[in-house]
Amino acid sequence: MRPDDANVAGNVHGGTILKMIEEAGAIISTRHCNSQNGERCVAALARVERTDFLSPMCIGEVAHVSAEITYTSKHSVEVQVNVMSENILTGTKKLTNKATLWYVPLSLKNVDKVLEVPPVVYSRREQEEEGRKRYEAQKLERMETKWRNGDIVQPVPNPEPNTVSYSQSSLIHLVGPSDCTLHGFVHGGVTMKLMDEVAGIVAARHCKTNIVTASVDAINFHDKIRKGCVITISGRMTFTSNKSMEIEVLVDADPVVDNSQKRYRAASAFFTYVSLSQEGKSLPVPQLVPETEDEKKRFEEGKGRYLQMKAKRQGQAEPQP
Repeated sequence: MRPDDANVAGNVHGGTILKMIEEAGAIISTRHCNSQNGERCVAALARVERTDFLSPMCIGEVAHVSAEITYTSKHSVEVQVNVMSENILTGTKKLTNKATLWYVPLSLKNVDKVLEVPPVVYSRREQEEEGRKRYEAQKLERMETKWRNGDIVQPVPNPEPNTVSYSQSSLIHLVGPSDCTLHGFVHGGVTMKLMDEVAGIVAARHCKTNIVTASVDAINFHDKIRKGCVITISGRMTFTSNKSMEIEVLVDADPVVDNSQKRYRAASAFFTYVSLSQEGKSLPVPQLVPETEDEKKRFEEGKGRYLQMKAKRQGQAEPQP
């Protein structure tokens, strides 16, 4: 990890790690989908399940990324990715991330055509049934999210501090060849890195301290982004607890070179950030002040997600009988 991978405090950007995770997932799923004779394809990222940043990674450490295919449906591949950080001076290794990603194989002849996935061999019969349940759950949630995230982030003149409007941010990016696969659509990891960058700006504006990514809720890729599109990545604060901030990030694509297609929602996710002191200790977060009815509604929804995850973590932490 080099200085350009990290923030001013030396913590590696969450988006940099997400990009590495996606690259590993894309490689293993593309290999698997081309493991049998038939039409050649490339695996495209469709969804990333919630991932927690378990331990910070710093400049000078080495990242070890490993990927494993854990389930295949007819048209999708589930990949589990682990990230370890290594201090090369002491040899100490720590688990920093565990992520689950879903890919779909797209034909090289026609990237709008989804191909069938070769089946994977399971070591236990239960693995297939468990994977099928995860597949059905993520499919349902992905469809619900696509319809829920139809609104856009609008700028507000002279916003007050600690309001949603005060910290909301947008980044406009022209998709070039370096952002894309050989087949002309954007790498999922590139999109996630930009999303994390915008979320980080929102968090920093709100609390004006050093901030780091704590977790990312499911990232849903609703549609492909092609080379030549102009994408707008928008972020807004939705909820704050005493020590964390939830930021909704929306990605809209505008195919400016294709008049036949209108602007569309390409991806969406919720990022959670924490505020840190110079010593790396957690700091209190200024409380968000929702103003409109929509902001109050999003705040309550964010609070529900926060309480749900808090209860889940506490349940996992309890000793088993």
